Amino acid sequence: MAEDDGLAIRIRGLHKRFGQKVAVDGIDLDVPSGSFYGLVGPNGAGKTTTLSMATGLLRPDAGEVLIHGVDMWKDPLATKAMVGVLSDGVRLFDRLTGQQLVEYAGLLSGMDRPTAQQRTHDLLQLLDLESAGGTLVVDYSAGMTKKIALAAAMVHAPRVLMLDEPFESVDPVSAANIRDILRTYVDGGGTVVVSSHVMDLVERMCDHVAVITAGRVVAAGSVDDVRAGSTLEDRFVALVGGRRVGEGPEWLRHS
Repeated sequence: MAEDDGLAIRIRGLHKRFGQKVAVDGIDLDVPSGSFYGLVGPNGAGKTTTLSMATGLLRPDAGEVLIHGVDMWKDPLATKAMVGVLSDGVRLFDRLTGQQLVEYAGLLSGMDRPTAQQRTHDLLQLLDLESAGGTLVVDYSAGMTKKIALAAAMVHAPRVLMLDEPFESVDPVSAANIRDILRTYVDGGGTVVVSSHVMDLVERMCDHVAVITAGRVVAAGSVDDVRAGSTLEDRFVALVGGRRVGEGPEWLRHS
């Protein structure tokens, strides 16, 4: 497939089953090059499984993932070189220091040590982790761990960043800094796909969004198109369902 189709990611017919549980049920998704793409859905909707298959961490039962026109499973080395991944819940090499972890990620990507060291220094400075660069990652807070994982995902200057819940456990100042960094990355021609439960954040940050529920895409397109004149949160609830309106049990009332 030609790269000039304008898509950073093209997903067709993606399926994944775990035993009797169908986690992803025939997802099709087009992520335009240079977009800031939000992936939203309730818990258990299949977002993490979809991202894992799109980044080569999990083999699909069926379907196709193309990264800038290159098939993820036919040429995994070429595609993975174009992708930076921050996976929610995946263990890091936390007995390394932050500096060692990011530098190691750079070396694994094939860059020479001086380049990896310089880029590591730049990223630690950018993410306000300079003072923690010599500290073991196992001793980092949850927010610091998220930031050092982001640095490791970015050190090889990928064309596409896929980030699973990148703002979870991150303080508001760090979250604002990360948003600025990602916006600069997109403005420079990169593509970001981010999954999040925070609708307001996605609405402010992303230009495209897909809503996933029960392993299927129920809406996708520009943020304006998907929210259809409403807020993204209200549109999300309407698409996904499950909202319960009521006063709650009597024993919870104190007046």
